[in-house]
Amino acid sequence: MRFLILGNGGKPHVAEAADRLAAAIGAAGGEVVLVDLSRQRDLAAVSADLALVLGGDGAILRAARQMGYRQVPVLGVNLGRLGFLADLSPDEAVEYLPAVLRGEFNLTEHCMLVCSHSDGTSPREYLGLNEVVVRAGPPFKMMDVELGIDGEVVARFLGDGLIVSTPVGSTAHSLSAGGPVLGQELTAFVITPICGHTLTSRPLVDSASRTYTIGVRHAEGAWLVVDGQDSGQLRDGDRVTVRRAPVSFRLVKVPGKTYYQTLREKLRWGTMPTYRNEPDAA
Repeated sequence: MRFLILGNGGKPHVAEAADRLAAAIGAAGGEVVLVDLSRQRDLAAVSADLALVLGGDGAILRAARQMGYRQVPVLGVNLGRLGFLADLSPDEAVEYLPAVLRGEFNLTEHCMLVCSHSDGTSPREYLGLNEVVVRAGPPFKMMDVELGIDGEVVARFLGDGLIVSTPVGSTAHSLSAGGPVLGQELTAFVITPICGHTLTSRPLVDSASRTYTIGVRHAEGAWLVVDGQDSGQLRDGDRVTVRRAPVSFRLVKVPGKTYYQTLREKLRWGTMPTYRNEPDAA
C-alpha cells in the first residue's frame, strides 16, 4: 500500500509525528511515496492508496482541496484541538497501521462542493469540503442576498450572511449559526442564514443534486469564504454558484470509531446533563 503523509509542518509535533508514522509504515510493509508538510505540492499526478493527514480538521480540509479532483482516501491523525474528522491519536495510528495495510477498515464517502464566483470577469472556482460562506465584512453593514435553486428565486435574506454547507460541514460553522446536524454520508446541502433579520429565516436542507445561486444585492465590504481558508471579496451584483463536486471525499474509519461516537465524545451531542446528587429522602 502506497501512502501520502500530509500536514502543516509549522504546527507543533507534526514533523515529529510524520517521521514516526513514516517509519511505522515501512516497518509494517507499506511505502511512503510523498511527504508534504509545506502544503505546496500538486498532488494530481501522485499515485497513492491512502493519505495520512496530520493535524486537526483544518489540515484535512486543506488536504482535500490540495488533492483536487483526484481524491485519495484520508486517515486523519489528530494533533489539533478538536479533530472531529481525525479519529486517531499518533499512538493509535501506529497501533492500527498493520490492520490498515491488511485492509481492515471501512471507507465512507462524502459529497464535496464546487463554488464559482462570478463578478463580470472570468469566474473563479473553488473546491470545498465543508461550506461556502457569504458574509459581511468591514464596515459590517447588513447584507442583502437572494437565493436561487435550479434557476428559481426562492428566498431573500437580510442579515450577516448565508452559509451553504455539506453534511460534513453541518457540524462546523453552520451548526454554530443554528443549522441542523446531518448524517455525514447524505447527499444534501444545508442553507443556513447568519443572524437573519426576520423570525422566518430558518435553515433549509435540500438535495445536493441541485444548483444553488446566491445573488449579492448589497454587500459593502462582504467576502466569500470557502472552508474557512480560501476567500475573495464580494461586490454588489456578484453571483456565487454552489453545486455538488464530481468527486467525493473518502474517509478511512477503523473499527470502533463511528460518527455518532464522535458526536457524543467531541460535541457532547445526545448526552445527559451532569446532575447534582441529591441526598436520599429520610
